[in-house]
Formats: sequence, structure tokens, C-alpha cells
Amino acid sequence: MSRRPLCQGGPNGSEPGAMRPRGNGTGRAAAAAAEGCGAVSVAFPLTMMITGIVGNALAMLLVSRSYRAKENRRRRSFLLCIGSLALTDLAGQLLTSPIVIAVYLSDRVWVAVDPSGHLCAFFGFSMTVFGLCPLFIASAMAVERTLAIRAPHWYASHMKTRMTKTALLGIWLAVLSFALLPIAGLGRYTLQWPGTWCFISTGDSELSGSFFASTFAGLGLFSLLVTVACNLATIEALVSRCRTKAAAPRSSKQWGRIATETLIQLLGIMCVLSACWAPLLITMLKMIFSHTSFEHCKGFSAEAQSSELHKECNFFLTAVRLASLNQILDPWVYLLLRKILLQKFCQAANAVSKCSNNEWKDRSITLSDEIRRTAA
Repeated sequence: MSRRPLCQGGPNGSEPGAMRPRGNGTGRAAAAAAEGCGAVSVAFPLTMMITGIVGNALAMLLVSRSYRAKENRRRRSFLLCIGSLALTDLAGQLLTSPIVIAVYLSDRVWVAVDPSGHLCAFFGFSMTVFGLCPLFIASAMAVERTLAIRAPHWYASHMKTRMTKTALLGIWLAVLSFALLPIAGLGRYTLQWPGTWCFISTGDSELSGSFFASTFAGLGLFSLLVTVACNLATIEALVSRCRTKAAAPRSSKQWGRIATETLIQLLGIMCVLSACWAPLLITMLKMIFSHTSFEHCKGFSAEAQSSELHKECNFFLTAVRLASLNQILDPWVYLLLRKILLQKFCQAANAVSKCSNNEWKDRSITLSDEIRRTAA
């Protein structure tokens, strides 16, 4: 029984033979295998791009409508952060996904699309910018909500939308400046296995290269820790305030609904960020400290399916795929965890529970009647 060749790949599922030289017989076989996988694998980046664009566009539309509503004046800074996050993710999708699709259509040969190598540097730059920006914006959201809940008087008097806009602009400018450091010779962007994407090189023996890569991973992990710590502090404050205002008037109950929606959105974004970025950042630090690079994945053969090298390369690719999913999942967390959908979910849950309770009551009444008849 013959087995179909497996397509294993880069950020969106490309085939490992993309960086192998094409010899006479072996090269044609590899090319044929790549063509057999290409018709399927190209659907992955295309689907991810469409899903990300639709989700981020819808999130920006809903944020703009909520921002104009009078009842959301206290949440305008939070809505600005949500809108900035969606805009950043949308820009990342529009700049990186077409390049990946073009490489797929070129039989996953990067040189065919980028013979000069300048596109590789741009792709690595985009990966760095649109990797760090969402992490720092999520941290800004977490800090903003913590101040709003735990220090409401200071927040009301000092926290204005102008300050939020300044902080977001500062995040973008700082990340852009950091991502431009390889142009000044501090670090470099290289083509990564299996040849469909470019990112920061982790195998540089020079101090400047390892410093740039370790700084990227360190900043990412630091922003994750800030987000988790602030969100946990916010959740603890929300739970305690909701308990004290349980028997409060209608306005306080409305505040409780808004607080619950915010809490669930923060939890969702925190979980998505941690699950998507923590594996890649930790793997990068591990590679930097061990002075290894996944550029050596180019050399492993198809016969070494059970080797440690093969497992490490596949784990790295899984971590990269998870990180690339962040741009897609972020807006859908906001879209799906909104008050309207939460109310519909609660209504459906209540309806199901009432139906089950009524059915149980009917069964118990019928059973009691049967017992009475039997006893008579």
C-alpha cells in the first residue's frame, strides 16, 4: 500500500523540500511531490489571509460604532486599543500574506520571487513589527483596564483619549525603530526553513546578532508577563466589586454587565496571546542560549523522520504557525465575546436548562402517578 507524501511546512504549511537543490532524478521527484502538495497547501495561507482580513475589518467597524456611542465614553481608551490592535493585525495580514502566497505559487522557491534578497529583509521586518506591536498593544490594554478598575478616581481625572493615542503612537514608533536595527548592522533577517518565510536569525555567532534576537524574545515575554499580571489584577478587582454591588440599583447592574463583558474579552485576548506567542519566544531564547539556528533544518533528509533534528524543526514550525494565527484570532475574540452574543448564549443556556428541568418534572410526575396506580 503506497503512502501519499506528506506536506510539512512553514508558517502556513509549506513543504520541506522547498530549500533542497533540484538534481536530476531526485530533483524531479521532489518537484513532483511539491506540485502534488502545492494545490492543497496554497489554500492555507489564502484562507488565513481572508479570515484575518474579514475578522479585523469587522472588529474595526464595530469598534468605531461603539466608540461613537455615548454609553461607552468611559471605555473609549479601551476601544482605541482594540481598534489599534485590529488595525495592526490587518496591516500585518496585508503585507505578509501576499508574499507567502506568491512563494507558494512559485513552487515554494523563494529565489524565484526574491532574487535580490530585499524582499526577505522586508518580510523579516514585517514579522518583527507585527509580532511585537500586538503584544505591546495588548499590554497597554491590560494596564488601561487595571487603572480604570483599581484606580477609578485617578483614571477619571488623568486618563484621557489623547494620552491613549500618544501611548499607541509611541508603541508603533518604538517597535518600528527596533525592527530597523538590522539595517544598521545590529542583527539580520534570514530565510528560514523550509524556504517560504524570513525572520530574525538566531544562529549568529556575533554579539550584535544574538543581542537583537534575544531582545526580541525578551521584549515579547516581558509584554506577555505584564499582560497576564495586569489582567489577573483587573479580574480580581472586578469580581470583588461585582460582589459588593450585587444588590445595587439598575445603573450598578449595567456596570456589572459591562465589567463582565470586559473581563471575558481580557481573558480571551490574554489566552490567545499566551498560547500563540509563548512557544515561539521560549524556543527562540533556547536557540540563542544554545547557539543554534533552524537554518540547519535545510539539511535533514526525508529518511531522518524520527531524528531529533526533524522533531525540533517541526516543533519550531508549529510555534511559528501558532504565532501567525494570532493576527487572525485577536479580532474574533473581540467579535465573539461581545455583550449581544453573550446574552444570546445565556438565553440559549437558560432555555436548555428550563427545558431539561420541565422534562425532569414531567418525568417525575409521571413516575409518581405510576407508583400510585401500582400501589392501588
